[in-house]
Amino acid sequence: MGDAVASLGQAGNLPMAKAATSLEVEELEVSYGAVRVLDSISLAVEGGEFVALLGSSGCGKTTLLRAICGFVAPQKGRIAVDGRDVTNLPPNKRNMAMVFQSYALWPHMNVAQNIGYGLRLRGVDRATIAARVASTLGMLRLDGMGERGVGEISGGQRQRVALGRALAINPQILLLDEPLSNLDARIREEVRHEIRTLQRELGITTIHVTHDREEAMVMADRIAILDKGRLAQLGRGEDIYNRPNSPFVAAFMGATNVIRLPARHVENGIAIVAGPHNAAATLAWDAVRGAVPERAGGDFQVALHFRSEEARLAAADAAANGALLLRGRIVQAAYPGGHYRYAVRVGDDQFLVDDKRRFAVDEAIGIELPLGAIHLYLD
Repeated sequence: MGDAVASLGQAGNLPMAKAATSLEVEELEVSYGAVRVLDSISLAVEGGEFVALLGSSGCGKTTLLRAICGFVAPQKGRIAVDGRDVTNLPPNKRNMAMVFQSYALWPHMNVAQNIGYGLRLRGVDRATIAARVASTLGMLRLDGMGERGVGEISGGQRQRVALGRALAINPQILLLDEPLSNLDARIREEVRHEIRTLQRELGITTIHVTHDREEAMVMADRIAILDKGRLAQLGRGEDIYNRPNSPFVAAFMGATNVIRLPARHVENGIAIVAGPHNAAATLAWDAVRGAVPERAGGDFQVALHFRSEEARLAAADAAANGALLLRGRIVQAAYPGGHYRYAVRVGDDQFLVDDKRRFAVDEAIGIELPLGAIHLYLD
């Protein structure tokens, strides 16, 4: 199990209360052979802050986490904890703890032994270990389970044991590597709220890797979105959701419907030119969300991103009142619960739109896009 053991802290009295610890990553670069995995990433995390690293598989988020804790050596850059340079320190000198996706629990040890394992590695005396394990079990609502084998408890409980093993060594920084991905949907939702509540109570600085947008939005103070080893956008979840700074971020945050249309600059904003499948519309400057094109003469093409839940279905010949109207035909309908989800063909494109009303497949239909729901980028 090697580095799966949460042996990243330091021995001592291990008090739970401590001042929150800041983390700085500056211009970090990591390559595996000729492949650049992290490309000049900089990230500052305040003491007690919960930051989620969000991105698709292969974007570099787990490599960044492992570089922070010392399991991966960067070729360039700097990592500092409370201003102290730890870039070249081994993992056991950084006072961090990691919770792994696979839990990485010792199957031959019971729950209490797993939680106390990191403390035993540090030579902490038995009485202190017993007291810390007992308090950790209580904190994680695992009272009375200390003598159980890890194979005798549920997946959600095993995840709490893994978290308890990390917290027992009293780390300054907690690192979570997709710790909820092995849980079913109901348990995952419960455990993520438990982790967030616990993190706030302890005030521990936390970095959480996930590919789940909703998980990042619910748990994190700020979200760092990675794309191909670079930091694509950093900010509060609400800000990134409402104002993604690129087509990639817009799509990753759920605006996966994309239509490309001709446009031109007008005095008060950007005018969408009428076409065979869309009505004309004008987006005022203060309503344009996305990367606004430079003001220039002539027509240009824009990519409009929107979310299925923010669009509305309307009659194909409806007047576009405060919205951009697309005209198409329903080609598929499904009922995922609480609403219908329609696939609507518009010219050569197809879009998903949610609506509580029932429409027939092959019905001519309009898609109303409220101007405030459109994320616009120069194509």
